[in-house]
Amino acid sequence: VCGCCGPLRPRYKRLVDNIFPEDPKDGLSKSDMEKLTFYAVSAPEKLDRIGAYLAERLSRDVVRHRYGYVVIAMEALDQLLMACHSQSIKPFVESFLHMVAKLLESREPDLQVLGTNSFVKFANIEEDTPSYHRRYDFFVSQFSAMCHSTHEDTETRTRIRVAGIKGLQGVTAGARFEDSAGVMRFEVCGGVSRAEALIPRMEFRRRFDPERLPTARSEDVKGQTKSPTITTSGLV
Repeated sequence: VCGCCGPLRPRYKRLVDNIFPEDPKDGLSKSDMEKLTFYAVSAPEKLDRIGAYLAERLSRDVVRHRYGYVVIAMEALDQLLMACHSQSIKPFVESFLHMVAKLLESREPDLQVLGTNSFVKFANIEEDTPSYHRRYDFFVSQFSAMCHSTHEDTETRTRIRVAGIKGLQGVTAGARFEDSAGVMRFEVCGGVSRAEALIPRMEFRRRFDPERLPTARSEDVKGQTKSPTITTSGLV
């Protein structure tokens, strides 16, 4: 591609590209992230395009196993959600949830944990006008499956199960299932409501005994400590 075509690229794409360093081990470019955030806050109508472009990059990096860049993309998304949550972020949220789903579908435990952590952060953000129609059936199903992970490595299995539990907590604790009267609504899908799907998983959580899994920490299961941190260098 001709170098002179660079400036012709939309500004939001150039700002997004700039947050990714040549070497993912260097992590998210903070100064460029500040510029992107300022642009997003100043021009909220561009949020959907920013989200769509980040989703495009993340999907490409997941396929290419460039996990260091995946971590950077999700960190950028988390920061944008926190900075722009007071504005109308519905279009951006759709791209965000698409990316989280992409990570949860991955067979890489680190990516599943990364996606879960981002979903939990999102669940704790209150939208000015929540979208009650938004469907979370996929996430309920995915987090439930993670709660029953059978990964051959004991420590990895525990990390996935704990992440699944936290994901379900995010689904049930988020205000997005509640209507204006504070009543939690669950759609019926395939004859089984989301509530019914959650109950056996919550029972699993109640019976989850860290003593039977030597590498599990009781404080992790209770949600009193943070999930294991995923570093960029560990995924490159």
